[in-house]
Amino acid sequence: MDKKFPLTSDIPSPAHICPFDQACSYLDAAGKELRLDQGLLAILSNPRKVVTVSIPVKRDSGEIQVLAGHRVQHCDVLGPYKGGIRFHPAVTLREVSALAMLMTWKCALLGIPYGGGKGGIAINPKNYSAIELERISRRYISELIKDIGPSVDIPAPDMGTSAREMAWMMDTYSVNMGHAVPGVVTGKPLSIGGSLGREMATGRGVMIIVREALKDKGKSLEGIRIAIQGFGNVGGAAAELLHQAGAKIIAVSTGSGGVLAENGLDIQDLKVYQKENNRKISGYPQAKPISNAELLTLPCDVLIPAALENQITDENVDKIQANLIVEAANGPVTLEANLSLEARGVTVLPDILSNAGGVVVSYLEWVQGLSYLFWDEEKVNGEMENLMVKAYRKVVEQSQMRKISPRLAAYVLGVGRVAQAMNDRGLYP
Repeated sequence: MDKKFPLTSDIPSPAHICPFDQACSYLDAAGKELRLDQGLLAILSNPRKVVTVSIPVKRDSGEIQVLAGHRVQHCDVLGPYKGGIRFHPAVTLREVSALAMLMTWKCALLGIPYGGGKGGIAINPKNYSAIELERISRRYISELIKDIGPSVDIPAPDMGTSAREMAWMMDTYSVNMGHAVPGVVTGKPLSIGGSLGREMATGRGVMIIVREALKDKGKSLEGIRIAIQGFGNVGGAAAELLHQAGAKIIAVSTGSGGVLAENGLDIQDLKVYQKENNRKISGYPQAKPISNAELLTLPCDVLIPAALENQITDENVDKIQANLIVEAANGPVTLEANLSLEARGVTVLPDILSNAGGVVVSYLEWVQGLSYLFWDEEKVNGEMENLMVKAYRKVVEQSQMRKISPRLAAYVLGVGRVAQAMNDRGLYP
């Protein structure tokens, strides 16, 4: 992994502002490396199905509001579509399309029998009551009844959604089917077929990838200085697990800002503070305040962007001081910034590998639900770790063999497996 090469030389200029263009650029680069047929690339560049539904919802005030709900199904050549549903103001159809494509490569890279899907509604959940969110969730999934199912498309939580929303969606689908269908969604509460280990899964996967990458550099987690942008479900879990393993978490942040402690934060104490202060970490007495922008440029060994996309761009990339960047968020490093980091010898481990822990445990939850045989947390974590380490080792091997960057290696593996399956299945009719 010492040799870094540009992902692609002909980057479309809007890639840094359009997630779908960026996703297609990564696909094209992998296609060139694999020498894929242009017709096959054209198929893979387009989602198989795009659904946009109208969601009328009665607000608590009595007002009727009509929302647009999207579900993009990119490719199911390896198995049912799989991907989260996000409630966020920035949701667009092109963003959802990009994320669905990335899910296809992620599942293929990890060797799990899923294709890629993604859904979303452009709302800020904080502006809606729990009753209103339930109405939105139930109406959204009822409009998608014909397009989802445990062998067709399996939604999961994403930004702005949680086990609560998945429970509503599973119940809505089940009521319409006339019987309980626990396998229609993953990320459910334990009481209705959820899996142990799911809550920490994505963060645990990030921890595993950081640990393995440091191992390749002859280092352990002990004393390693880590900065994490994002302190929610993913970043918070990663911070906790890395801290437990001996790493120094010197800074974390949320949307409203972050905190810095040069000698390392007490993550458990910070989580208690966060819970007591309405999810905010600003004002934490054992640390200095720091902005999100400042966090990204701190001198540290490992930087983990675990918030939103497009955080490391051509505007701040020259200030990045970390030697290892692990993408816990989807697309936090723009294409141009990635090229710049690779040219400097910075190792960037891509999102389709680093944050795959969530979809792996979603798969394990689905398997448990179909078999009605449920595992303890140790077994779930063990199975997830096995798949994550195996995928990481294959990325390293591919990177070294082809003399390409880890990002391109990950895409070559994911895209290659899907392309092989498509060739084997053939084109209908």
